Amino acid sequence: MKAAYYQGKRTVSLGESILHKPGEDEVRIHVAYCGVCGTDLHIFKGGMDKRVSIPQVIGHEMSGEIAEVGGKVRGWSVGDRVTVRPLHPCGTCPACRAGHAHICYNLKFLGIDTPGAFQGSWTVPAHTLHRLPPDLPFDRAALIEPVAVACHDVRLGEVKSGEEVVVIGGGPIGLLIGLVAASLKARVLVSEVNPFRLKLARDLGLEAVNPEDSDLADWVGKRTGGAGADVVFEVSGSAAGAATMTQLVRTRGRIVVVAIFGEAPKVDLFRFFWRELRMRGARVYEPEDFDRAIALSAGGALPLDRLISARKPLKDLQAVFEQIESSTDLMKVLIDTRGE
Repeated sequence: MKAAYYQGKRTVSLGESILHKPGEDEVRIHVAYCGVCGTDLHIFKGGMDKRVSIPQVIGHEMSGEIAEVGGKVRGWSVGDRVTVRPLHPCGTCPACRAGHAHICYNLKFLGIDTPGAFQGSWTVPAHTLHRLPPDLPFDRAALIEPVAVACHDVRLGEVKSGEEVVVIGGGPIGLLIGLVAASLKARVLVSEVNPFRLKLARDLGLEAVNPEDSDLADWVGKRTGGAGADVVFEVSGSAAGAATMTQLVRTRGRIVVVAIFGEAPKVDLFRFFWRELRMRGARVYEPEDFDRAIALSAGGALPLDRLISARKPLKDLQAVFEQIESSTDLMKVLIDTRGE
């Protein structure tokens, strides 16, 4: 089995996947697919070298089946089809004690702070596992992690049937938020400047607009009779998105900040006061979000195949990173770790 090692300086090399025998509370997984996400690209570009132990296998959006089970693991067997919720909390900090282990003060993220899934064999704590239905293909199952992000965001946004939802940013997470919200019968509008993403959003049945062509606040005002949106999701991570989000929300509406901002953006706090708005951050996910993501994916409620731009072998990971960095016409690229 092979593994792709991030070597620093925008370099990935192919090597052997080290078969780590699972500890008492761990399992070893034969990885099938691992998706390339924005965090992986950020690592590739050197943005997280202080957290990553170079050389290191990265990656965390995965699917596979159990190959070995630790001595104290119960409820899991060799051959079980699984995906991994790649969070390893400390269990003792104030967040963990309050029941918010997913935002643990000392959280270790598998594939960043520890080795990840761009390899044929991956050993992880058993508490991270979620069972995959037998009829959900491994390639689509590799999208469960980003779908769980969207489920968490929509849940924290308290989206309800019939509500007006605006998603600022039509990348993979933005489109998934739109699709999950639409599955709840919300009316979704996606704001996106990239032509490829705009077209894909519309092909997926979501209304989409380019804010460079139309005034987004006017657009939202017209579709809501001047009231404003019930919920706005800021997924672009842009200064323009942060400046615009407060202008789109109705009185006592909700804003969910999903994107990671490189620098603190300017936010119109007067608008918060004037309309009694609510804003909250949304980070990663909790177990119930994975369960919801699996149910939606297995039930065919989400057109996941449409979001997969390519499936590539592990040996092509370096080229995939370079292609994603230079191309605007890709959504989700999956790496097939088998057969190397």
